[in-house]
Amino acid sequence: MLTTLIASLALAGAAQDAETPEAGAAGEPTLQLQSAAPQNDNVLLETASDYAAYHGVVADLRDAPIGSAEDLDNAMDSLTAFYSEDRLVRAWIAYTAMIAAQHPEYLDDVRELADYYGPEAAMSGLMYDPAYATSFENSADAQDSVVQAIETDTANLREVSERYRAAAYDLQDARWANRRARDRDARLDAIQNAAERHTAMDQARLAEVTARIDAGLPASALFTPGAPAQTPVAQPQLSLTVGQAQISPDRARIGRILSVAALEDLSANPARSREVIDALLSDPVVERCLAWVRLDLQQCVAAGHFKYEDSFCIAEHALLDVSRCIGASAATN
Repeated sequence: MLTTLIASLALAGAAQDAETPEAGAAGEPTLQLQSAAPQNDNVLLETASDYAAYHGVVADLRDAPIGSAEDLDNAMDSLTAFYSEDRLVRAWIAYTAMIAAQHPEYLDDVRELADYYGPEAAMSGLMYDPAYATSFENSADAQDSVVQAIETDTANLREVSERYRAAAYDLQDARWANRRARDRDARLDAIQNAAERHTAMDQARLAEVTARIDAGLPASALFTPGAPAQTPVAQPQLSLTVGQAQISPDRARIGRILSVAALEDLSANPARSREVIDALLSDPVVERCLAWVRLDLQQCVAAGHFKYEDSFCIAEHALLDVSRCIGASAATN
């Protein structure tokens, strides 16, 4: 079906070029393939660096003190700074797309498609049916790298979530944590105005992130002491619990990520490339999921009467729910 769509787009593009004097005179398509490095690498990397910065915050919370109200407030504020609007979603897709782009065989498949139908038609096909990116002959390794990276990252979120969940019980014995909290309005304002807090990565860390992305490492591995320079591509271990729907990688979600990697590689026109990539960096499903995370976190904080309950809210909503939103899997019947 998509092949027919691409063929139609190619014919439509050719007809449009014939009607355009400049294009007809030059006899060249609007977009051309390039074999050199993508021209808007910095744009994608800049977006991806937010995802790395987020996992830097999560890594800090693995050992951060949980001994005062300020400790809990800092943890909540550091996380929610990334949950405003579509910031985390765009960064997550950009980062994993750069991992997918480390598989040249997959990109070669996409170039062959573009050679046959034309770059504009290939770009349009990938943009309007992102799941198609998973059907290329050599896309399997790229998919595995992306799924494994996402599973590693979400596992780290779940690990830190368990730490704050356990602390919620332990803190009930602390006098400061089981006094009635008087800061509910301030906490709710902090969550509501999370967009005003922006944690940017310094240039030295950004260079390190670039090197680790080239090695195909998940973002959480950037902040793991002694993390190897390279990690082998591993098959994702997706478990099945009796009585539940089968869990498998979400083809549309992974396809969107692979499409961004392919589109970044295709176009010699930076403005057009940025336009289509920008559209695919927006994932409405994940954005809605994170919007519910913020709402549930606010409701949890508003309903809590003691500071130890904030630790539970961080565990359940600011960490565990986020891991579900940006996971690689979806339930299928």
